[in-house]
Amino acid sequence: MGMTRVRRPLLALLAAALLATVPRLPAYAVDVRGIRLWAGPDSTRVVLDLSGSARHSLQVLKNPDRVVLDVSGAHLAGSARAVPAPAGAVKQVRMARQPNGELRIVLDLARPIQAKSFLAAPNDRYGYRLVIDLGVAASVDTPVKAEHAPPDARDLIIAIDAGHGGEDPGAIGKNGTREKDVVLAIARELAQQINAETGMKAVLTRSGDYFVPLRDRMRRARAQSADLFVSIHADSIRDRRVDGSSVYILSQRGATDEASRWLAERENASDLIGGVSLDDKDDVLASVLLDLSQSASLRASQVAAERVLHQLNRVGEIRKPQVQQARFMVLKSPDIPSMLVETAYISNPQEEQRLRAQPHQAKLAAAIHQGVHDYFYANPPAGTRVAQLAAGATPRPVLATAGGSGE
Repeated sequence: MGMTRVRRPLLALLAAALLATVPRLPAYAVDVRGIRLWAGPDSTRVVLDLSGSARHSLQVLKNPDRVVLDVSGAHLAGSARAVPAPAGAVKQVRMARQPNGELRIVLDLARPIQAKSFLAAPNDRYGYRLVIDLGVAASVDTPVKAEHAPPDARDLIIAIDAGHGGEDPGAIGKNGTREKDVVLAIARELAQQINAETGMKAVLTRSGDYFVPLRDRMRRARAQSADLFVSIHADSIRDRRVDGSSVYILSQRGATDEASRWLAERENASDLIGGVSLDDKDDVLASVLLDLSQSASLRASQVAAERVLHQLNRVGEIRKPQVQQARFMVLKSPDIPSMLVETAYISNPQEEQRLRAQPHQAKLAAAIHQGVHDYFYANPPAGTRVAQLAAGATPRPVLATAGGSGE
């Protein structure tokens, strides 16, 4: 009996000592529930869907070119174990567990590239997301200027922005229609109609299903020397009975906020305000130049938006009979007249059905086109082919193309 009493404590100590030599498995703090990859023409986005917030680190390495992402205390769950297919700048995705408990994800690259990452908070569609953008800085720093006609007879440049895209579906209708898909279809139709008109040329901020950051949409319009920026969306609201179109321009508060940002960053900005750089101007002169540019842009935005709203009223219901004002980021270009068109309420089942139909998409595009056409023929910029045409004869309406053939 005495020996048994002595041995038990010794056995317990020996067991504890042996357990201390066994490596402990890390306690997982977050699950990686999925890995998605979206590729555009000049940038690639990788998204990790997470069960919660997570710490991470990002490195860009060379020879070979790759991005190394370490996520602390992360565990691959379910479908996340499936490796995404190569796309865009990413030619291979590799994943491995590190001894310190970190999950390492390696993106083998097809070319040298710049990268940035950020943690996105949950919204009404997604939980936490860890986002890695590849090539974003390159697309901003090296814009491609548009090839214009000679200065005495150039084409008007209309920048058409299809909202959302890639991992961001936008609003989703009751029957599963995604905003990003229908607005891209309308944007393509609008571009086709504008390109068919003498004296006008359309450029798309995105031509496929990929995400473009909001400020990059503005920069792309400026890089193409756009005369007008039109962002296409499809609204959503809880009350499914609500329907109709509406048109927005930038609010005065939004303009004030943006002016402060430009003035604060002008020494490092490569952008131009009305063709004049701010980086060598004193505070007073820079503020005056910016105010003049913004005021002219807002006045032009108001008039152009009124023309578009009038035409939308001819092809369907409008939700709000006056042009609305809001602080939408994509409308903040100080030197480009800009508007955002909510073509319909995708949350309304009847409007969702119409938005899916190509003939209705063509009618909406034709209404926007007609409004743009009417605005520029009433206010033709000097040195454009439209100015020459407007001086020669009254232009024929273009709304007859409302039934367009599409793509």
